[in-house]
Amino acid sequence: MRAELNFHGRSSKGAASRRTPAALAAALLAAGASPAWAIIPTPEELSRLSIEELANIDVSSVSKTSQPLSDAPAAIYVITHEDAVRSGATNLAEILRLAPNLHVARVTANSYAISARGFNGAAADKLLVLIDGRSVYTPFARGVFWDAQDVPAEIIERVEVISGPGATLWGANAVNGVINVVTRKAGADPGGALQLGAGDRTRRVGVQYAAALGEQLAWRIYGSGIDYEQSATAAGANAEDAWRKWQGGFRVDWTPGTDLITIQGDGYRGVEDQPATADQKIAGYNLMARWTRPVGAGVLQAQVFYDYLERQIDTTTAWLRTYDLDLQHSFALGSSHQVVWGGGYRMTEDYFPILPVPGVVVQAFRPIGRTLHFYNVFAQDAVALTPDLKLTLGLKLEHDPYSGTEYLPSARVSWKLSPDDLIWAAASRAVREPSRLDRDFVQLNAGALVLTGRDFQPEKLIAYEVGYRAQPTERSSVSISAYYNVYDDLRSFELTAGRFPLVFSNEMEGETYGLEAWGAYQVADWWRLSAGASWMQKELRFKPGSNRVGGVQIAGDDPDHQLSLRSAMQLGPKLQLDLDLRHVDDLPAPASPAYAELGARLRWAVNDKLEMVLTGSNLLHRRHLEFGSTAAAFQLGASGVETSRSVFLDTRWRF
Repeated sequence: MRAELNFHGRSSKGAASRRTPAALAAALLAAGASPAWAIIPTPEELSRLSIEELANIDVSSVSKTSQPLSDAPAAIYVITHEDAVRSGATNLAEILRLAPNLHVARVTANSYAISARGFNGAAADKLLVLIDGRSVYTPFARGVFWDAQDVPAEIIERVEVISGPGATLWGANAVNGVINVVTRKAGADPGGALQLGAGDRTRRVGVQYAAALGEQLAWRIYGSGIDYEQSATAAGANAEDAWRKWQGGFRVDWTPGTDLITIQGDGYRGVEDQPATADQKIAGYNLMARWTRPVGAGVLQAQVFYDYLERQIDTTTAWLRTYDLDLQHSFALGSSHQVVWGGGYRMTEDYFPILPVPGVVVQAFRPIGRTLHFYNVFAQDAVALTPDLKLTLGLKLEHDPYSGTEYLPSARVSWKLSPDDLIWAAASRAVREPSRLDRDFVQLNAGALVLTGRDFQPEKLIAYEVGYRAQPTERSSVSISAYYNVYDDLRSFELTAGRFPLVFSNEMEGETYGLEAWGAYQVADWWRLSAGASWMQKELRFKPGSNRVGGVQIAGDDPDHQLSLRSAMQLGPKLQLDLDLRHVDDLPAPASPAYAELGARLRWAVNDKLEMVLTGSNLLHRRHLEFGSTAAAFQLGASGVETSRSVFLDTRWRF
């Protein structure tokens, strides 16, 4: 169920699988010239899609141009709109549990640890996250504030989850993976919808409305509010992590002539309980504009966005402003080359004071604020060596203010054994750039300096991958990938001349290797099963001369394996029943035992306007740990609490 639909209505066996960039541009803009919602299937239509249709929708994150999923030479998993809605999840992080190539762990009620291929933590820094092409990866710690990233399931078109580096196209910090959340066109669901939901741990309200002004302009607005109860610690005490959040946004799609112009924005505000300080207030907003135009045998695209976030405890406020400009041009060169190239500029301004704990610890940044400038240029050429064999070569040059210019090359080869079978292999280089945390952070205990930044350099990765994607029968699909990653200059904490202060340094290295697999099987017209599995081994070590402070576990906390099984059933025209079972192996530090959990969702379409969804989460245990009961040494971010069994009843009314 979690592959994706080709919204142009073509499968990989048809002409769509052989489209050039020019043809893709024509198809895109032709669709945009008609009412945007005309090509979007209803949820009922989505639930009847065949395995072949689901396995061959267009994705854009692998090559920055549209291509069928069956032709994408990468380990990519797609969460569809229908998957997101049927999941019953109340936030984006919970929706991401559907991707078998991610490790998602709830740390507290308002924070998550999410990563691909290892190095997970509450401040995981090797996974690039995009929402409609807007990066939400913060330069503060090179991680993601998951409590600030809320995309209602109803407006998600798809989520493309790539495990493996994507630095050649997406830049530094796309080290172990890329998540690209794509929202629905403004006119995808004309009319209004009201959502009211309540459970023993969560309350939610949401509203959206979409309409068209003529045949060329469509718009959508939405608003939502959510309230989460506090969690419990391993000892059964109140974790004091309850939170409330309100968010709203809009999107406008305009198709004057053959152009496509999108303008969209979001704003949010929330309050989060804290166990040791006053409540934390969070707020932010963003505004993005994108212009797409066919140019000759290709497509030209320009995108600009502004993003602002702030966090406040008492009278201490930290904030970050981001200004970003990206240009991209894709075109066909002759009959054998498909080229995409472009560049971008980003400026960030920040102010990050950290609240001191009186008389004990003082944490701060020196300087408190910085203005940073980032530049990049890239080019990639997909060369058709034969009709079935393709070689893709790419290079990105990215300049960051801390470490200068980095070279991020990649090479991919893909071979279509048949219209339904693809073998691919890749080698690439990626880096995780230094953050404000690595360079400018200081910590004092009782007036003595105990931790400080220094000349921290980028963390480096050389990655080797091989994969196979196929549709063995009309009722089944499968994807398998293997990888071997070589890391250098990983972050460590080193003593200064054998004593304090500790400094951020690059004295760790090592390898990881593993397998990922997922697939789907259509048992009957009304019943589909999907399953996923991942296995990983880490072999990290300190370089000669390192002080080995904290041990190699400071690099992240990861399970050796994960398993998932999902059943999606259409029980007549009005009832849907979904079950999902997941097993996660134990985590070493902070320690968490292995666990298995079950989720269930019953969806009842009362009539064509009203539906009700009953969701049960974590049904096998009253409470369980997902990311440790105490913080490990130098584990950045909050320590874990227990995740509880919960039920949630959601009512959705369309008008």
